[in-house]
Amino acid sequence: MQLFSTEDVAKHSTASDCWVIHRGKVYDVTEFVEDHPGGDDLILQYAGKDMGEIMDDPQEHSHSDSAYELLDEHIIGRLPTTDAEKLALKERSAKGGYSGKDDSIEITADFHPEETDHSSDYKQNKFLDLNKALMPQMLRANFSKEFYLEQVHSPRHLKQPARFFDQDYLEMFTRTPWYVVPMVWLPIASIIFFRSATQFASNLAKTPLNASNWYEAATKPTSFDASVWSLALTQTAICWAIGVVIWTLLEYTIHRFLFHIDNILPDKPAFLTLHFLLHGVHHYLPMDRLRLVMPPLLFFVLSYPFTQLAHVLFPHAIANGIISGSFTMYVVYDCMHYALHHTKLPEYMREMKKYHLEHHYKNFELGFGVTSKVWDYVFGTQL
Repeated sequence: MQLFSTEDVAKHSTASDCWVIHRGKVYDVTEFVEDHPGGDDLILQYAGKDMGEIMDDPQEHSHSDSAYELLDEHIIGRLPTTDAEKLALKERSAKGGYSGKDDSIEITADFHPEETDHSSDYKQNKFLDLNKALMPQMLRANFSKEFYLEQVHSPRHLKQPARFFDQDYLEMFTRTPWYVVPMVWLPIASIIFFRSATQFASNLAKTPLNASNWYEAATKPTSFDASVWSLALTQTAICWAIGVVIWTLLEYTIHRFLFHIDNILPDKPAFLTLHFLLHGVHHYLPMDRLRLVMPPLLFFVLSYPFTQLAHVLFPHAIANGIISGSFTMYVVYDCMHYALHHTKLPEYMREMKKYHLEHHYKNFELGFGVTSKVWDYVFGTQL
């Protein structure tokens, strides 16, 4: 279980954030405070403290066996018991808490960690049982944010993809082979690119496009002369290149400020579950082959606000050119991300593989670039 010091527990001493200690174990009883049969004031007297003596004293306040069973539902960790645990906790606290950093791991070109022992992992950490569907466990869990973040940033490894749901019709939406990404998004990027070129050609020829001549423009390029098409394609290519650059910045920004929103993540089960679905599971199971690229539906949801913003900021021809470049680079990003985890690569890619896996196995608070390190150097987050 997660180790806590008495100082850690003392920080949680209010009705809205109430931890207590009982027989060396730490409990988050925040949700139970208002429902306590004897009144919330009895618990709040010991908020952030050890309540072992008062709870076990029948003269002071008698508790039934069911009360102790109810308390066990709120356990989140324990106090250190050995000198080694006390020293480890002291060292971790001196460094500002757990950071996921482990300098003992050596990332090589053929790096592939050993499989996790499912049963012993669950017995030791009391986090998620890898033998069972993960989402029902997350939905029922009452982890503290600190414990949750420490666990998801301590990677586990399975031979077969983990199961998210017991129901097959739900499970199918959580599994995405890498080749689905280019199959879905490259045709879409190509269509948007051609739409941009046609819009530029229409503007150059001063021929408004409507429902009747869209088909003609698409099937009979001679409807505009060669010089118009040549210039239109050049303009679209420039916008496409701008979109490629914009994607690299979006890749960095989304990874750092959305996927790793750890510091401001609300300490509530619903938000922890959302974090787990969005990116936490990837750090928890970084070698899961079917969860290394984004499901098409999720990418559509995340990209929709940005595509709409592009059309607000720019004329439609420019916006579509930029979007086509961004979508193309997204395909490169997701396929490269898969390759960084599972494929032997040429020299540049080997360096990026080492860089990305260090983000997973050494320090998840740095190294947010996947296709390049440029923005990490610009914003000072390089590993």
